[in-house]
Amino acid sequence: MTFPKEFLWGVATSAYQVEGSPLADGAGPSIWHRFVRTPGRIVDGGTGDVACDHYHRYEDDVRLMQALGVKAYRFSVAWSRILPEGTGRVNPAGLAFYDRLVDTLLAHGITPFVTLYHWDLPAALDDRGGWLNPDVAGWFADYAATLFRALDDRVPYWATLNEPWVVMDGGYLNGGLAPGHRNLFEAPRVAHNLLRAHARAVEVYRAFGRHAVGLVLNLEPKYPATDSEEDRAATARADAYMNRIFVEPVLTGRYPDLLPEIFGEAWPEIPEADVERIAAPIDFLGVNYYTRGVTAFDPDAPPLQAKTVPQPTSTYTEMGWEVYPDGLYDTLAWLHGSFDVPPLFITENGAAFYDPPRCAGGRIEDPLRVDYFRTHLRALCRALTDGIDIRGYFAWSLLDNFEWSYGYTKRFGIVHVDYRTQARTPKASARFLARVFATNGACLAREAAEAGRDG
Repeated sequence: MTFPKEFLWGVATSAYQVEGSPLADGAGPSIWHRFVRTPGRIVDGGTGDVACDHYHRYEDDVRLMQALGVKAYRFSVAWSRILPEGTGRVNPAGLAFYDRLVDTLLAHGITPFVTLYHWDLPAALDDRGGWLNPDVAGWFADYAATLFRALDDRVPYWATLNEPWVVMDGGYLNGGLAPGHRNLFEAPRVAHNLLRAHARAVEVYRAFGRHAVGLVLNLEPKYPATDSEEDRAATARADAYMNRIFVEPVLTGRYPDLLPEIFGEAWPEIPEADVERIAAPIDFLGVNYYTRGVTAFDPDAPPLQAKTVPQPTSTYTEMGWEVYPDGLYDTLAWLHGSFDVPPLFITENGAAFYDPPRCAGGRIEDPLRVDYFRTHLRALCRALTDGIDIRGYFAWSLLDNFEWSYGYTKRFGIVHVDYRTQARTPKASARFLARVFATNGACLAREAAEAGRDG
């Protein structure tokens, strides 16, 4: 059980979830700044106004990462910090923050891995239609160009979008995330505009970028609840809707055939030229993996006529997600076996569990999260052993943070954050991952060998 010598071990966060100070130093509001102020949208009424105060505490957080042996930090940029109106005028102070962050990371031996968009569209662009406006691809390209010019000399990895499916499904179909729309006709148009924006940013990067640019997708393998024809058909629809809708246009140059059936009259005409541009080669694909979906036919669940079936013998996280490490292996094997896929990164993997009270000495033990990481890293190693080209792994998340519509009620962090004092306390999961990072995964093999002897 070994990992490649240059394997990139990292942790991940996103701007709105950790930075705080969303309007500091000339930044403009984002759709999340508005959404959290809409009554009833956030479980505990929380906002990202302070979050983890990473905007002011980033130097301490970088030193903490270094102490844990982190080799790479995946973070996102707040678009409205850079362009307060979404286009046009650049905010020098906002750009300077990320310039300082990158330099600090490099000074501590940590590789920056930058995501351009993690769900926080400038509010000024939402006023102009947001992801429904076809012009958004050009807006995004101009924003991307600003960052490439400023930081590409020091940033070796760029991801255009994080989890576009969540933007489409949560933001425009089911309404649980900003901007909170619920419209079947909007969802596929948003999906296509997200991919058009990705393609335009890749084109811009090819013009003067020096390193690697890719895309990050959340993938959730679907398994039929039974072998019935109805369940298998429902599973195929769920897979097309959540996974293939973004994977296939980027890697094959076409949308899945099932999408017009799923969306019906809401499915738009897609210009062939658009899909050709979307399929331009990328340098890597980021995979965010958390759980699987065991799927059954449900005629009362439009538009998929499908539902996820709970598994009575499985462990579930506080998000209600089944712990299923084999799904990570299955996802990677599917990509490797089905497509001409570029090198892969696991760009997010982690779990929200209840953190018990501190032990004597102030230690925080989180054994369920430790086991989650251990079993998923073993699945990852199995994929590497089978010849799948995986270049790195990022644990989600470095810090407990603002968990979107759940506010501060769910903790994913390997580092506990006291939101009252902002004190950081590494949990047992942080200590476990520090051993993995320090040994390049060799400690996993030792654990397995010891478990075998004990058995």
